[in-house]
Amino acid sequence: MLVDYFKDYDLDTKNIDKYERYKKLILDYNQHTNLTRITEDDEFNVKHFLDCLSLLKTGKFNGCEKIIDIGTGAGFPGIPLKLYNERLDVTLLDSLRKRIDFLDGVIEDLGLENIRAIHARAEEIARTDEYREQFDLAVSRAVANLSTLTEYAMGFVKVGGYFISQKGPEYKEEIKNAKRAIEVMGGEVEDVIHTPLPNDIDHYIIMIKKVKATDKKFPRGGGKPRKAPL
Repeated sequence: MLVDYFKDYDLDTKNIDKYERYKKLILDYNQHTNLTRITEDDEFNVKHFLDCLSLLKTGKFNGCEKIIDIGTGAGFPGIPLKLYNERLDVTLLDSLRKRIDFLDGVIEDLGLENIRAIHARAEEIARTDEYREQFDLAVSRAVANLSTLTEYAMGFVKVGGYFISQKGPEYKEEIKNAKRAIEVMGGEVEDVIHTPLPNDIDHYIIMIKKVKATDKKFPRGGGKPRKAPL
């Protein structure tokens, strides 16, 4: 049960009912619109909720931080983090309208405030004044290499803020391959945190601190961050 996992990992259980409700909303919607391939209860609890909440180990989600979740999909990790700390200001970003419609429904159903779902492409709105370097933290569980994710994310982050990425055991190779992208986008790797999960799942959190403003020509448009990583 989810509550047992929360207790095992010393997580506050005050909003456990909302996590369970959120899970039900996902699985119901998933019957007609693909949100996740993970539908078995125990696997869902570990790979979605515990994995998202492992980000708390960074110590960066404890106050009223302004966060953007890029390529959020079903709302991961933004909504689990918001449920854990309701003071967070969260923007959920996704390029698919059906996902945004779902997220709007979740936000209303769970009665969440200071959270919104935006239908847009990261490489487009990261260049606008409304979103450019406006966030303390950028997070993403989108399936892409670290170089691509760094280019998508860093334009949103304030100088002094962080892009926080979750990766598997190959994280050292990912960091090596993303070295140029991290530098070009104004960042540096500050820390890597090992976050083992049940069932021998080995994950690592890469903390990239923004140390200087991002050049205005980034991120590149036309899908270039994915097609031709820096």
